[in-house]
Order: sequence, then C-alpha cells, then structure tokens
Amino acid sequence: MTEKTSHEEADSTMRFFRAWAVTPALAFTVLALSVFGVGMIYSAGVLNLPSPVTEDIWQRQLSWLVLGVVAFTAVGLVPTRWFEWAALPAYVGGILLLMVTLVIGTGAGTAAGVKSWISIAGFRFQPAEVAKIATILAVARLLSTRREGFQYLRELLGPVALVGLPLCLVVLQPDLGTALAFIGILFTMLYWGGTPIPLLILLASPGLSLILSYDLIVWSGYFILLTLSLFFYRYRLYLVESVAVVLANLAAGTVALPLWRSLADYQKNRLLVFLDPTVDPRGAGWQIIQSKVAIGSGGLTGKGFTAGPQKRLDFLPEQHTDFIFSVVGEELGFLGTSALILVFAFILIRLVQLAARAADPFAGLVIFGIFGAWITHVFVNIGMTVGLVPITGIPLPFVSYGGSFLLMSWVALAVAVRVSKDA
Repeated sequence: MTEKTSHEEADSTMRFFRAWAVTPALAFTVLALSVFGVGMIYSAGVLNLPSPVTEDIWQRQLSWLVLGVVAFTAVGLVPTRWFEWAALPAYVGGILLLMVTLVIGTGAGTAAGVKSWISIAGFRFQPAEVAKIATILAVARLLSTRREGFQYLRELLGPVALVGLPLCLVVLQPDLGTALAFIGILFTMLYWGGTPIPLLILLASPGLSLILSYDLIVWSGYFILLTLSLFFYRYRLYLVESVAVVLANLAAGTVALPLWRSLADYQKNRLLVFLDPTVDPRGAGWQIIQSKVAIGSGGLTGKGFTAGPQKRLDFLPEQHTDFIFSVVGEELGFLGTSALILVFAFILIRLVQLAARAADPFAGLVIFGIFGAWITHVFVNIGMTVGLVPITGIPLPFVSYGGSFLLMSWVALAVAVRVSKDA
C-alpha cells in the first residue's frame, strides 16, 4: 500500500466520523426510532394467547438493528465516488436478484402467496430492498450528467426505463406496496433533477386516468381537461408526445373495466372496502375496521404499553409489520402517534436539508431519492391504517418488523450521510 493511498483511506475514515459529529441529530434520531420500533414489536407480541409467530420477533429485530448499525458504520467508510462508479453494476445486480426472486422466491405470513423473499440456509432477505438503493444510485448517476432539467417527455424515457424495469419485476411478485416506493423514487428524483411539475403531471396522467375511470362522467371531464391543457402547456411538446399522452390516457381508461373484471374477488374487495369497509366487515374490511377501532380507542394518552385490548386479543392482523402504527395509536394514544409523525417529519426534513446543501448533483439526487422512498413508505403505511389509502403491504421505516428492510434502511441512511459529507 502506497503512502498516498494510506492517507486517502485515513482521510476518508475521518470524513465519515466527522459526519457523525456534524449530523448527530439525524443519526441518533434514527437510532432512537429503531429502538422504539423494537419496543413496539415486543408489545405486538404480548398477547393473551401467546403465538409462536410473535413471541421472539423483538429479539430478531434487535439482532437486525445491531447488524444495521454495523452496516451503517461500514458503508459510511466508502468514498462517494465509489457509489457513483458502482451505480450501474449494483443496478444490474439488483435486477438479476429480482429475476431470481420470481423463480425461487417465497412468501411469508399472510403474504405466503407472493414471491418477495429469497431463503438461503435459513437466512431470508428481500431483494427488492437492495434493488431500491441500486435504482436510486443508477437514476442519480443518469440525472447528474445533465446540466439542465428535462423539458420534454421524450427525455424522461431513460429514468422511466431505469425505474420501470425493477418496478415491473416487483409487481410480478406481486408486491404492490414496494412498487409504490419505486414510483415515489422516480417522481421525487425527477423533481429534484429539475423536471417541471406540469411535465411530471403529464407523466403521471395515465395512472390518474386509470383511477378516475371508475366513473365515465368524471373520466370524460378529466380527459377533456387534459386534452385542452396540452394546447396551453407553456413547455411545448412535440406532436408525437402530445399524441402519446392522449393515447396513453385513452388506453388507461379503456382497460380499466377489463382489468377490474380480471381481478380476483379478494382483490376487488380490498378496493371496495377502501371506500366502505362495512361491505365486507368480517373479510377484506376486517383489517381497516380493527385498525380504526384500535387507534380511536387509544384516546389522548393510550391504553398503556403492552396493554392494548385490540392487540392483546389479536384482532389486529399483521400488527407487528404493516399495522404497527395501529399498536402505537392504541397503546400510546394521540400524543404517541403525533410524536412518531413528528419524528418522521424531522428525519425527512433533515434529508431535504442535506440534499439542498450538497454541491455535487449526484449526492443531492441520491439523498432525495432516499427521501422519496421513505416518504412513500410513511405516507402509505400510516394512511392505510386510518383508511386514507387502500390497504397494501408496506412497512413503516425503522418501526415495522422486517430484518432486510431495517438493514437496508440503515444502509440507505449511511449512503445519505456519506454523500452529503463528501459533496
């Protein structure tokens, strides 16, 4: 090893530990949140009739937390340029992992019918979590090469394709919750990369058309408004782009009914109970009804740690994973849930501040991509527990039970801290 290399490595190490000193609030807030998550997972396992599924999950989560902190320290020693150089190989590796998952993947718990996990010698992990970070790095590498933001739809084909490939592979598992995180990554990174908001709206318009097509009058009004807006959009689109937007929205509106008819009954019920949980109170509506009861019964200060009746009687499905927020609401009440939301708000705001301070475009994009993934998880997870969004399997960062998700969240935090200090 040359003297120059030794000095570079020493300087890299010192920069990382200075990152700890400069951003202690963010790092220790996440650590405190993770410890809080272990505590709530322990509480979720305290039932009137003990279950072998939940009796020792807090210990496993604690082990993953220790591993996550070790990974945070190790990844934080990697120079930022290495992340940039490894972006493409990591992306390819993530895609290959997702492809392998479709072949040999397994499910777990109520998600036994999906192929989201790979199990090797008793060790299980979720490749989609690796693919999320790899996709963020790849998109950041692509967008950072541009000096100006995108002005035309055709220019978005590159980043859309980069995110679209892992997104489609995740949908095929099927894991719609994680797929939403990829959508959040795409739109937040495009926004941070300078893409005008009207252009982002046009990009999202087919999805909006699919949602609004439940009512012909509503969809017709939306389609007319969209068509007219194309003539007044100040960032002029090429004719082929305008036609593509119109055709994409027509296609979305046309396939809505056949797509609905192709869904299984339980999938239809999940969408129906979002509008009215009472249509199937003992089936698809059971989760959201019990979640609302648990959160509402918590009142101002809650029933007390480990003392939630809905939780103890095991009325809350997946209370240690997707519905951990409901346990917080029942046992810690309005004050507890408000404090938890404020903690998430602090973490997300801090990420935005780090992205804004980064002089290197690649660093800023990486940090904001992580922000996009986390804010999607937080909004959708909390939203589904109170009935604001349809129920889908998506965990709450650092709080829900899930080893690979917790580990990769700490890795993402390490990447964000490192690139913010090297920028």
